[in-house]
This record gives sequence, C-alpha cells and structure tokens, in this order.
Amino acid sequence: MEKKVSFTLAFFLCVLIVIPEVGHGADTKLFVFGDSYADTGNTPPVDGFQCWEEPYGITFPGKPSGRFSDGRVLTDFIAEYLGIRSPVPYRGWKLGLNLQNYGMNFAYGGTGVFNTINGGPNMTSQINDFQQLIQQRVFTKRDLSSSVAHVSAAGNDYGALSVGGQKDIESVISELVLNLKRIYSLGVPRISVVAVPPFGCMPQDVVPIQPSPCNESDNSFARLHNQLLKKAVEKLNTETGGSTFVILDLYSAFMYAFNVHNNRPGKSSFVNPWEECCKGRRSGSSCGDVDEDGRKEYVVCEDPKHSFFWDAIHPSQQGWLAVFSIVKPSLNTLFLPHAPLYLLAIIIM
Repeated sequence: MEKKVSFTLAFFLCVLIVIPEVGHGADTKLFVFGDSYADTGNTPPVDGFQCWEEPYGITFPGKPSGRFSDGRVLTDFIAEYLGIRSPVPYRGWKLGLNLQNYGMNFAYGGTGVFNTINGGPNMTSQINDFQQLIQQRVFTKRDLSSSVAHVSAAGNDYGALSVGGQKDIESVISELVLNLKRIYSLGVPRISVVAVPPFGCMPQDVVPIQPSPCNESDNSFARLHNQLLKKAVEKLNTETGGSTFVILDLYSAFMYAFNVHNNRPGKSSFVNPWEECCKGRRSGSSCGDVDEDGRKEYVVCEDPKHSFFWDAIHPSQQGWLAVFSIVKPSLNTLFLPHAPLYLLAIIIM
C-alpha cells in the first residue's frame, strides 16, 4: 500500500512539472489599464510628457516609444511571462495598427481612477474603450475567456503625495474596486492590480538622512492605501469564489530592491537605489528637457542597468526587471484555481 501511495505521489509531481501553466501562450490576451507604470505608447507626443523624447527608450527599443523608462516597463515583463508580445497600445490601434492578437493596452501616463491634474482618460474611460471594442467584436467571448487584465493605479489620484487622509484613500479604493468588478463582468477571468509603491522613496522625495533617506510620512500613507486595497481584494475574491484578483505588491518589491528592511538600508544590487539615472542639469529641469536652442538640459548616468530609477518617478528597465522578479509568484496564483482540474483528471484515470 505504501509503495502504491508513493508511486501515486511521484506520478502527481511528475505531471505537475510537465503540465504547462494554464493560460500561457498564443491564445492568451493581456488587457492593460492604468497609468505610466503600465503605458507602452498611449500618451501622445505633446509638451509636458517626455516619454516620446530622447533619451527615453535608449535601452529598448533604442528610441523613444512612449514608455516612461529607458526600456521595458512592467507590462512588457508580464506579457513575456504570459508567452506573448506586449499588447498594442489603444492609441496605435486607432491609428491603424491591426495587432490586437495579444490583447490591448489602454494605460495612459499620469491618469488615475478619477480625473487627475495630468489629464488623460481615467480608468473608467479606459474601460469604456475596452467595452466598445467588445461590442464591436474586436475581441470575442472566446478571446476574453483566456485573457488576463493588469490594472495599474499607482498614486496619481493623490496628486501631491504628502496631502490626503484615510477618507481620500477609501474613495480611491472604492472607485478602483468598481473598476475591477467591471473588468471582471466584461469577461476577463484573471486580474492583477498593483499596490502603490513607497511614495517617500522616489528620487523627487528622498532626503539625505540616515538610517534611510525615504520620507516616512509619505510611505506611511502608501502603506495605508495598500492595507485597504488588500482588504478590498480579499473581499472581491470571496465574492467570486477563487483567486480571480491578485495584488502585485510594488511597495515590498521596491523596498526589497532597495534592500531596505525596518527602515535600515542594506547592500543593494543598484549603485544608488534612490538616485535617478536621467535627471535635469539644474533646478526645474528634468529628464528629456531641452532649451530653446535644442541643447540638452539633462544628464544620463553611465549605465542605466546600475540604477533602479530611470527618472524622478519611474523605474529603469533593470528596475522593473527586479520588481517583476519579486512579484512573479503572485502572478502564478492567477492560474492556481485551474490546477485541481488536472489533478482530478489524474485521479479519475
């Protein structure tokens, strides 16, 4: 009897090893909603947004592509994890790029769940565009059945990071929950949503003090947001009866990449985790700025791979890769509800 049980257990383990992760591959669609942490080209090339200006995109694809980084952003790494190309930005599709095979990206830099000081379509508007494409049968029910949504609301709703209280956070979380429910109701069965990063550790906010240069007041605000988000997502999963929604914990991932534990920094793989690679030469200028004569008003570090941040707010490609490596196990849980189906089949056999 013991040998039979051992053989059965070994058989289960072998099957689990060789079974491909459910939902991965060419049939999978990725739909992206949110802000500059997820945008891959929706923000138009207008004044005020440098994502279409040099030196953005110098690492990938070698020129500005509308990404707020020197290269790939979290969206690109999630798509790679799913075994597909990054979905085309909605703006590109409207311009005639017929590349909807991998889903679509509706994220727009500077936006939030509500209207923000940066303008652009808020998340409700982005979902409206998604719904319209479904009604036009650009995406079918079959497309949606194997799809994943990624939702990035990383703090633009709060404007000035040091302003706000719990009621403001509760308002943002409530609206975000409505958005998540709506995406799910449109037929997307798996949805990841980001927790906000440590606001107080952004290059624009750090102060050169020990034991950590991070602004603890702003970080405390971010942690409260994430605590309320965790409760809301747990409730959503109870309502849907599974692991439909997962949180990608950017706060912990950023801090882990900084190697900060209990407000005490350790040794990070990044040379200076809180200093951006690309920054303005003088006060008031920033990465990508040029003067009236076209002269650069910014400087770029020698190697972006050594910098977690690309500019004052956004991670570099290497920074996003570090973050993705940390949050990847959370993505794995999106597919766990399907594993028992395989186990059941094996047991019946």
